[in-house]
Amino acid sequence: MNLLPKLPLRELRRTPNRFVVATVVLAFLSTLLLFLGGLLDGLYLGSTGAIRSQQADVIVFSSSARDSFLRSRITPDIRAQVEGAQGVTEVGGLGFVLLGAQVPGQTELADVAVAGYELAPKGVPARALDGQGVADSRLQDQGVSKGDTILVGPAATPITITGFVDDTGYLLQGSVWVNLSTWRTVQNANRPDSAVTDGVVQALVVRGAGTHAALAGAIDAASSGATKSLTLDEAVLALPGVKQQRDTFNQIIYTTLAVVLAVVGLFFSLLTLERIGLYGVLKAIGATTKRLFIGVLLQALIIATISFIIGSGLAMAAAAALPAKVPLQLIPSRFISTFIGLLVAAILGSAISLRRVTKVEPASAIGSAS
Repeated sequence: MNLLPKLPLRELRRTPNRFVVATVVLAFLSTLLLFLGGLLDGLYLGSTGAIRSQQADVIVFSSSARDSFLRSRITPDIRAQVEGAQGVTEVGGLGFVLLGAQVPGQTELADVAVAGYELAPKGVPARALDGQGVADSRLQDQGVSKGDTILVGPAATPITITGFVDDTGYLLQGSVWVNLSTWRTVQNANRPDSAVTDGVVQALVVRGAGTHAALAGAIDAASSGATKSLTLDEAVLALPGVKQQRDTFNQIIYTTLAVVLAVVGLFFSLLTLERIGLYGVLKAIGATTKRLFIGVLLQALIIATISFIIGSGLAMAAAAALPAKVPLQLIPSRFISTFIGLLVAAILGSAISLRRVTKVEPASAIGSAS
């Protein structure tokens, strides 16, 4: 009986070939889970950083903009109404324009989102001089360096890069944070059909007191419905394609985890059939169903852990080999959630074999095996 706790480990050590197929399949599925999760994180973080970095409680759009920065226009009159809303303490203008930029020494245009601001996002200086801006660090992959003067859009509007900030991408384009005067210059020179006059911005970044939902409601009431105010989380999900991408990838990830559960369940069900005689002998000498199942569970967790380690190595190798344009981003939280998902699937999958283990009768099992 003292040998029973060691039997699952001895079997893994002495007959590893029996577990190779399951380990290889689970390693492949682990790689797939990390790759899908990395793509989801890369798309999400690369598209939403400019909004997530805002130090705001509410983002205010014009009511006809359908939650789009590029379609929204906030005039000085509407801004004054927002500033007078109950609970509002600070208001700043915000605007984006998506363009290509000529980078010194580079032949290909860099995709940039020129972002005009008044209330600085996280990591961005409180003030920016005309014609200067701080760039998102992803633009370094496209050859942008501190001190470079990039020429933005068809009008080749110059912006000098004074530094870099992390995680402020907008719709998978590296942002360049400038003051509102520079943003209007870029917008009017390169998008004359969407030109804005002095004082006009696309949206407002609002800080205030009370709950975010109550603040948003007070702002929309103060503007008599001329605005639509969203909390920061709502504004992030309102960006084009973000919610759809997240939902689609999560469905694929959950489906893959279901496949992991099925693989583990099938493998250990077949393995249990092979062990019927062994289980009969062990029960005959006093082994309980609980102890036998713990052995199965232990093997499943070890296999899942080994598979995850192999899959993690393969996923990191793939990430290193892919070009920078592929939005694959492996973050620690994704590794943790994937590992936990694998362990849960392994536990549930191995539990499928519990029914067979509980029905093993020592006499019949030994007799059928002899």
